Amino acid sequence: MKNSVLAGFHAVGARLRTAPETISVVYADPSRRDKRMRDMREKLLAAGVRVMNADAKRLDGMASGVPHQGIVALAEETHVELDFADLLDQITDKTLLLILDGVTDPRNFGACLRTADAAGVQAVVVPRDRSAGMTPAAMKAAAGAAETVPVVTVTNLAASIVELRDAGVTVVGTAGEAVKSIYDFEQTRAFAWVLGAEGDGLRQLTRKRCDDLAAIPMTGAVESLNVSVAAGICLFESVRQRLAAK
Repeated sequence: MKNSVLAGFHAVGARLRTAPETISVVYADPSRRDKRMRDMREKLLAAGVRVMNADAKRLDGMASGVPHQGIVALAEETHVELDFADLLDQITDKTLLLILDGVTDPRNFGACLRTADAAGVQAVVVPRDRSAGMTPAAMKAAAGAAETVPVVTVTNLAASIVELRDAGVTVVGTAGEAVKSIYDFEQTRAFAWVLGAEGDGLRQLTRKRCDDLAAIPMTGAVESLNVSVAAGICLFESVRQRLAAK
């Protein structure tokens, strides 16, 4: 089975909590003897995980440029993938989805997965050709959410949005110039937010396939937000409405 690389305390710690049996080996810098590293070593050994020493140069090569903080793990790939047809079969009134259009930065992608997990999102939908992969940087930013949130990869995002709408999902895209705000939509039933990368935003065809567009009210000097921050604002408005409706 193919191994993935987990770099840094968050990524290694998250896998240790959720699926320690999937960790093949952990490499740690022996020159780092602080309390955080000592505690991590103790937890790994208590879980029966093999820990080997590796210097910073070797860890740098394994982590491929991702800050590793002196610890890197090799573990089975456990991120959850879901077929789009299966997702359509699982749509209910409680469905909440996050659709990402053109988010190619792996750190942003991982952070979006982490946000999606926190909001109880059923799945994250991404296009096959315009999305970051599950790289070490994405895994680190996801902090364990890659193992819990299903990722659905589709060939044609615009067509998939239409199919979601046909299945009863209200699909709203975000755009800074939109007249309506994210607070103007009833989100207690099957609902999906569509977000694009900071700067480029949503592609025109993606916008056209959404039911409507919404803006996040901005009262300061900045004109846009990081996509994971924007996802958190949108998704937790959905969470707020659903909690209030109970």
